[in-house]
Amino acid sequence: MSEGSRGHSVAFGQVVIGPPGSGKTTYCHAMREFLTQIGRRVSVVNLDPANEALPCPCELDIGQLVTLPDVMGSLGLGPNGGLLYCMEYLETNVDWLQEKLEGLKGHYVLFDCPGQVELYTHHNSLKNVFAHLAKWNFRLAAVHLVDSHYCTDPGKFISVLCTSLSTMLHVELPHVNILSKMDLIEQYGKLAFNLDYYTEVLDLSYLVDHLASDPFFRNYRRLNEKLVEVIEDYSLVSFVPLNVQDKESMRQVMQAVDKANGYSFGDQEHRSLEALMSAAVGADFHFSSTLAVQEKYVQSQDKAVEEEVMDL
Repeated sequence: MSEGSRGHSVAFGQVVIGPPGSGKTTYCHAMREFLTQIGRRVSVVNLDPANEALPCPCELDIGQLVTLPDVMGSLGLGPNGGLLYCMEYLETNVDWLQEKLEGLKGHYVLFDCPGQVELYTHHNSLKNVFAHLAKWNFRLAAVHLVDSHYCTDPGKFISVLCTSLSTMLHVELPHVNILSKMDLIEQYGKLAFNLDYYTEVLDLSYLVDHLASDPFFRNYRRLNEKLVEVIEDYSLVSFVPLNVQDKESMRQVMQAVDKANGYSFGDQEHRSLEALMSAAVGADFHFSSTLAVQEKYVQSQDKAVEEEVMDL
């Protein structure tokens, strides 16, 4: 996969990142099935040395090079330190990864990455591995998954926004933030605002005001205001809602990622008018798609009141 002959040597893909439990592995295999159905040759590469029980076979597994249990056992490290060591070991042996990826030429590659947040906000090894992939002519987008139920807790949502912003600035790849498990979004509580408030990250002063109604968070209003100012100053963070069991939801995520990594603008697939328009659409499209998700998965306030009256 040399830098030359761009037309045939360029490979496209996604690095799938996010905290533990956000659904990264589930996403990778659901996206592989979805993309395969529309004619792409897709491979999954597992870069998580702690991921021993893979639900489906991967074309390439970092476990062939290093595993977290082996590192913890031989070096006496805990899970966090062991995972950092594994990523440093991968960076040192990046030639191994390059050699293995040679067998995936012409494939669209999904890289299933570890769940330790520090790897994407502070530590440099995985970031450097991504830089090597770019040198090998991979055109990648970072797909950052966050469990959507964090939207039901304003304090946690501000934390998610800060983590997402830090990750975007540190990883230095085109970025698509995803609210995963959308069908379970209200499992832990109701949303204070409509869904588009969270996906488009609208005026966050309302979120600070909402937090101030809680006696605990009232004492931290000044801190929350400053955090919100940082997020709004960069104006980078927004989210695409996702339910992996919904084909329309998967299609919308695919379009966002294809636009981010440049796949939409290549000649790998038939350039239909619909495909080109889907890459060109802007805020109006995202608003209408989010509205459809709101109607499908989020209980409206009127319906909630009606059900409470019926219970009485």
